[in-house]
Amino acid sequence: MPIGKALELAEDAGLDLVEVAPMARPPVCKLMDYGKFKYESAQKAREARRNQALTVIKEMKLRPKIDPHDYETKKGHVERFLKAGDKVKVTIMFRGREQSRPELGFRLLQRLADDISPLGFVESSPKQDGRNMIMVVAPHRSGKATKTPRDSAPEQDAPATADESAPTE
Repeated sequence: MPIGKALELAEDAGLDLVEVAPMARPPVCKLMDYGKFKYESAQKAREARRNQALTVIKEMKLRPKIDPHDYETKKGHVERFLKAGDKVKVTIMFRGREQSRPELGFRLLQRLADDISPLGFVESSPKQDGRNMIMVVAPHRSGKATKTPRDSAPEQDAPATADESAPTE
């Protein structure tokens, strides 16, 4: 169809003539409301950005000679982060003579990995990085999915118990 005729059709319909595939032979054009098209594509892009998963990495620092109670506290923090769906970077900091005994740090990280295995898995195995030994732990995929319904269930139960107690009074 000649360009003039296509422009005339677009003007009669109150639409715009938009070139869809300029490299095709012959070039492909389409009659559409271009403003509406731009608005809808911007809305789709905004929705895609909103649905993007935001990866948060929390960090927990330990020392090779950690007290059992301190270890349990730090482990509890790591468990809380994993339950929230965040990755955790566990760092063991070596000082002085501790640097000559990296196996102590490795054993501590292995113990932590075993303790939190129901909640997450070791994404990056322990690696020595100068004075530090680093391991990254990520939550299990299924753990994050099952967490969401549990959060909404108590909210639904609370009004039901309040409604049940109200008529008995």
